[in-house]
Amino acid sequence: QVQLVESGGGLVQAGGSLRLSCGASGRSFRFDVMGWYRQAPGVERHLVATITSTNQINVADSVKGRFTISRDSVKNTIFLQMDSLKPEDTAVYYCYASGPVWGQGTQVTVSS
Repeated sequence: QVQLVESGGGLVQAGGSLRLSCGASGRSFRFDVMGWYRQAPGVERHLVATITSTNQINVADSVKGRFTISRDSVKNTIFLQMDSLKPEDTAVYYCYASGPVWGQGTQVTVSS
C-alpha cells in the first residue's frame, strides 16, 4: 500500500516563505499526477497546484506567481515552494497522487 507523507508546514509571518515536501512510501509506483490541495476551516478542499510525470503544471490563480511546484519523479517526491505568503493562505495542505491517494495533511498558518 502506498502512503504519502508531507512535511514542512508551520507558522510564518505574512510575506514569509515555506517549503512543503511530499514523499511516497510503500511499493514502488510512479504516479501520473501529483499535487497539492488545501482546506481552510469551513471551506471545501481546493486545488493549489498539480504536476504530471511529463512536468505539465497547473497552478491555481490565487497562488500563481507566489507558489512553485516541482517534482523528483525518480523519488516520487514533490515540493511546494510558497513565497510571499498571505494570511488567506492559512489552511491544511494535502498532498495528492493520482489513484487517488491522499496524505494526512500539514498545517500552514500565516500570521498578519
